[in-house]
Amino acid sequence: MAQRLELGLDTFGDVTSAPDGERLPQHQVLRNVVAEAVLADSVGIDFIGIGEHHREDFAVSAPDVVLAAIAGQTKRIRLGSAVTVLSSDDPIRVFQRFSTLDALSNGRAEVILGRGSFTESFPLFGLDLAQYEELFEEKLELFAQLRQETPVTWSGKTRGPLQNQRVYPPTATGELPAWIAVGGTPQSVVRAAHYGLPLMLAIIGGEPARFAPFVDLYKRALAQFGRPMLPVGAHSPGYVAATDDQALEEAWPHFERMQNRIGRERGWSPTTHSDYLASAGPDGALFIGSPETVATKIVRVARELDLSRFDLKYSLGTLPHEKLMNCIRLYGTEVAPLVREQLA
Repeated sequence: MAQRLELGLDTFGDVTSAPDGERLPQHQVLRNVVAEAVLADSVGIDFIGIGEHHREDFAVSAPDVVLAAIAGQTKRIRLGSAVTVLSSDDPIRVFQRFSTLDALSNGRAEVILGRGSFTESFPLFGLDLAQYEELFEEKLELFAQLRQETPVTWSGKTRGPLQNQRVYPPTATGELPAWIAVGGTPQSVVRAAHYGLPLMLAIIGGEPARFAPFVDLYKRALAQFGRPMLPVGAHSPGYVAATDDQALEEAWPHFERMQNRIGRERGWSPTTHSDYLASAGPDGALFIGSPETVATKIVRVARELDLSRFDLKYSLGTLPHEKLMNCIRLYGTEVAPLVREQLA
């Protein structure tokens, strides 16, 4: 039987380089992100996800606002976050913003919830990193109740209680689509199953195949909680150009700078070109290459992990907007048809 796979794109609004090599101002990057999403809609991509960061190298700190701008210029592409850092946000405001986006986009909104791999939002919003786990657990519990769109009664330690409180606006369908993003811990996988939310795997390093046990755990946990089978998606970095050599050559300097900048903050060893090539190889987490190469890799990973959606994180550090536009065009017009043909 043919496997149905939706194909999406993700961006964090990475601050990109201008043709002269200078970094673009963030306000221009934000306008470019909207243009990229409009192109994605025109070439048939199923989903666009906009990430949230609060730092100099990423322009998007308010994904829902960017998504609303995209909604006004697109017709069919679904719109979501990648991710919403629920730990440092208010669940009620998250629900309100995305239910509003759902209305404005005529039912195309969804939210991907996660803890995020960066922690700048905690001090920015006056939160204690020591409560990292507790904040996410409590806020996810509240958000799960909000999605039922009935009066909410709730109490916890991290915010004031609610007593038979309604939250507006409701969605037209009565339930806002939501996913849980996980980096690969069993606890996070079981948590997604417990709340009956689809699972989005953030595969940013190592072999994608190593996530297969987490998919199996998720399915077993859903069964144990008495829930139906739900979609599993994966998000991975990548870049498409006309040939493998062109894609690898164009992406490398921007990827290297991005990885080493973040690596210095986190104490990682500097990335090497051989590491990069290995990650872009058949078994690695980077989906970089020609349309044929990227499509073949997506199909294999989709089968290995029984995916319902694959999202390509197409922005790679300072990689220029013009090259990102070409990547999106190839992803929609060449990669997607090849994937569908192979899966059929």
